[in-house]
Amino acid sequence: MHYPGRSLLFAANAETAHRAAIAALRAWGIVGTPFAGSRTSDAALSTRVAGIDFANPVGLAAGLDKNGDAVPGLFALGFGSVEIGTLTPRAQPGNPRPRLFRLTEDAAVINRMGFNNDGLDAALNRVAALRKRHGVLGINVGANKDSVAGDRAIADYALGVSRAAPLADYLTINVSSPNTPGLRDLQSRPAIDELLAECDAARQLPDGSKRPFFLKIAPDLDAKAIESVVAAAIDHHVDALIVSNTTISRPESLRSAAGGESGGLSGAPLAPLARRALRDARSATGGQLPLISAGGIDSGAEAYARIRAGASLVQVYSALVYGGAGLPRRILRDLSALLQRDGFANIAEAVGADL
Repeated sequence: MHYPGRSLLFAANAETAHRAAIAALRAWGIVGTPFAGSRTSDAALSTRVAGIDFANPVGLAAGLDKNGDAVPGLFALGFGSVEIGTLTPRAQPGNPRPRLFRLTEDAAVINRMGFNNDGLDAALNRVAALRKRHGVLGINVGANKDSVAGDRAIADYALGVSRAAPLADYLTINVSSPNTPGLRDLQSRPAIDELLAECDAARQLPDGSKRPFFLKIAPDLDAKAIESVVAAAIDHHVDALIVSNTTISRPESLRSAAGGESGGLSGAPLAPLARRALRDARSATGGQLPLISAGGIDSGAEAYARIRAGASLVQVYSALVYGGAGLPRRILRDLSALLQRDGFANIAEAVGADL
């Protein structure tokens, strides 16, 4: 699908286009006017997950707005939730460029950004200065590269959680990026138990309540590994599981010249793997833990299929590159129609309907 401005954006390299999109969304947020038709008044799309009220189940995944630069503009697209980050305690430049690649023939993206961000302080100051959010704000936290290498990663996560908790509606613990060496090892026990225990303690607010926290896992985990992560998540009171991040695998179907680049693959080719991971996570949780499906969601039909397969919420990112700013409202429109067609009064009724 081609949208106004796509040719101009695609004429630039992927990272330059990314920065231009963030600048445009930031400017749009300052103007304060939603894109035409971006708001949804369909009460059937509202849902409550992990004690949080979402106006609709379609969220923006972390990675697009790493530093919280364009939150109002992103909400103006119609998202029910926006997740910023990944944020590390200290600013870091990330991996050498080029590190972001479009796979246009595959409607996909490969990135090896490496948690490039301005650091916690800069992003949280921007969040604190927001006058109005218009939706649920998630803050995704990670560890600095040198902390992972020096076995100090867990302290970085705990610091990120404690600092971000007062400003977030929910927190996400990102241990599934493939672009920081050693990070994914934190998905294995006993490391995941220590990490989640520290983060569970760090998310406590001054009034004694706890900010909801989510765990984001890799799609490359097999069913047994997902069972282990789910058990740890339940043991340590994680409020929801985001399934899943980018993949280091490469489907044989890839046609784009950049398909051999290293990094995490996202977009349409990730969909089968993300669906499989969702099924395995649903089986492992037995419905005890809400699931948020991400990876290859590019339409209302795909979002609806994930919901019927057990996801309470969905997240998109790479599909925006190919579908443009109108994608969220198209997904919402189609979700409304699909719920009505199948006789569901609301999103919650459709969750797990195919199981």
